[in-house]
Amino acid sequence: MMKPKRINQIFLLFAFIALVSCKNNEGSGLSKNVTGKAGELIVVITNESWEGAPGELIRKTLAQEHIALPQDEPLFDLVKVPPEGFKSIFKTTRNIIQTRISPNVDSIGVSFRDDVWARPQATVIIQAKSKEEFEKLFNENKERILSYFVNAERKRLTGNYNKFFERGIYNVLNENYGVTMKVAPGFQIAEQKEDFIWFRYETPEISQGIVLYTFPYVSDSAFTVGYQLKMRDSTLRVNVPGPTAGSYMATERRVEQIYNILEHNGNYASEMRGLWRVMNDFMGGPYVSLAELDAASQRIIVAFGYVYAPSKDKRNLLRQVEAMIYSLKLNNQAENDKINSQVKMGN
Repeated sequence: MMKPKRINQIFLLFAFIALVSCKNNEGSGLSKNVTGKAGELIVVITNESWEGAPGELIRKTLAQEHIALPQDEPLFDLVKVPPEGFKSIFKTTRNIIQTRISPNVDSIGVSFRDDVWARPQATVIIQAKSKEEFEKLFNENKERILSYFVNAERKRLTGNYNKFFERGIYNVLNENYGVTMKVAPGFQIAEQKEDFIWFRYETPEISQGIVLYTFPYVSDSAFTVGYQLKMRDSTLRVNVPGPTAGSYMATERRVEQIYNILEHNGNYASEMRGLWRVMNDFMGGPYVSLAELDAASQRIIVAFGYVYAPSKDKRNLLRQVEAMIYSLKLNNQAENDKINSQVKMGN
């Protein structure tokens, strides 16, 4: 039975041990571990530029509202640091944007550099001779900048889970479902059936869970929003009960689902984001779902990750679940690679 939870802790943070110098390292040649909170981004910029158009553009892009959360949360928590204050305490932060706006800059442009002062670090350097030139450069590269930092956050989590993961769940998925997934320590199996498994992490204040289920691939309609919602809600209704009699988990249909087609590990896949709710009760929260085609087995594998954290920020909790479901790998990937190659060649 899924119950409301309250807690003062989330996940343990895992440290990266980095003793190899990086080619982009401008420090001592010995990389340090990154510092700062998840989702934090240092912006090195003058006060004048921060209060003007450059700062407004940075805030509008990188502090915009995160999609598909029940309350407003920014994509990143921006911390403005003037150039003269950008000392060693800030140089090990996980995400950094350095701006240099001056007629005296050596060269104009946007550069992306990993592990400059620490690991695993993401740094973007934007150099322009004027504010107008900065705006042009930023607008031309803003999607790439945003993607770079979002992916950096996921890669850090993925790196953690690659080192520390719940081996019991990994083994059950491997032996019984033909897939593997690396989830954080502390997750436990709540329900398990032939084509369905639900595992979750519960504390007094939050709940994070992943529901993995499969169904036959009969046509391309399996990758429409309507079909996937139908399969998900029928699966959740039967297998994920709520805390009161007659209650059960379902998709919140009163808000639009955010849906994208993509490739995952070379396989045809889709991602969906939105909100979930418990019917006949008052629980709810955000979700992210990955549906992947296992062409070799003619089935669709869905990993549905959710967060329940009343009165808590949910962005970082959802990103943790997202990193876990994106670690999904098919045991028969070699067979799928052959099929995917043939499809791309038009055979």
